[in-house]
Amino acid sequence: MVPQSLLHLLPYLLVHGTTPLEEHIDHWIRIRILSATGSNPIHHLHPQEVDKYYDLSEILVKAGYVGSYKRRTGDAIDGCAMFWKANEFRLLEGESIEFKGFGLRDNVAQLSVFEMCKDESRRLLIGNIHVLYNPSHGDVKLGQIHFLLSRAQILSEKWGNAPVVLAGDFNSTPQSAIYKFLSSSELNILLYDKRELSGQRSCHPSQVLGVKKEMRSPLILTNRLFNNCWTDEEVKVATGSAGCHLLVHPLKIASSYATVKGSEKTRGCNGEPLATSYHSKFLGTVDYLWYSDGIVPTRVLDTIPLDILQSTGGLPCKKMGSDHLALVSEFAFTPRTKEGNNFNSQV
Repeated sequence: MVPQSLLHLLPYLLVHGTTPLEEHIDHWIRIRILSATGSNPIHHLHPQEVDKYYDLSEILVKAGYVGSYKRRTGDAIDGCAMFWKANEFRLLEGESIEFKGFGLRDNVAQLSVFEMCKDESRRLLIGNIHVLYNPSHGDVKLGQIHFLLSRAQILSEKWGNAPVVLAGDFNSTPQSAIYKFLSSSELNILLYDKRELSGQRSCHPSQVLGVKKEMRSPLILTNRLFNNCWTDEEVKVATGSAGCHLLVHPLKIASSYATVKGSEKTRGCNGEPLATSYHSKFLGTVDYLWYSDGIVPTRVLDTIPLDILQSTGGLPCKKMGSDHLALVSEFAFTPRTKEGNNFNSQV
């Protein structure tokens, strides 16, 4: 039996507003965070689009968390944050990524290496990212994700091939080419329209809920194909080189929700949640918890059934202060191998 690490990872989105911060945090999440009771406390939290980091930090410090923050570049007032239980995990190294420095817009990401306080041989690399939203710029999305994966691989190797967890809003659906790239480790970008790489255009609420269906003639599809050929600059943005069409990443990763079976009311055909975000322009899944070898997901918290989510009329709403749903996964370290895997004892 695989030993359990009782490691919980929770990505969620905080919304902008002038009301007190606690009113923006889902009620059940706030109870779990502030009480921090029971045998399975949440050990790691990874919110994106945080615009009141110090207010949030003040709340979480009282519950025993330590945090780090990276604000987006440009005029944005939000960013990515990480929080972890100080009595369970110790930060070994942290890296903040500003994609603007690589010609990839103002989005940011975080990478942090942790060791467990009770067993220093157990290490874990956690990444947090908020990928560009704009559906038309799949080249930029791919560039951001590819860069994060490459940096994660380098840091993992530096710290003894530490297992990797990547959390965040990837602004790409489970049916998309970008999801395929993440899960299969490679993608020939010339086979895809860069404006369709994320799959977001197919997830307007009216289409998902069957209010209307867009019919496209072969002529329209042909015209779109010819009108959206990749330029050398776009290829360079996506892959890092104008002459590289086959994008490859070095990590072997899988989605925790696709791995752990869930309810038919909340999961799609590939195992991912039917929806993690719902607003006027989108209804579908864009948030994920990816993991590498060395750990396995043992449990996940299922999302809200689509009919109940639909009844809200869109998020945020009175009971949920975000336009994204929380994802929670429990991971277990796999046994140590003869080659020196660091994860073999139970917490």
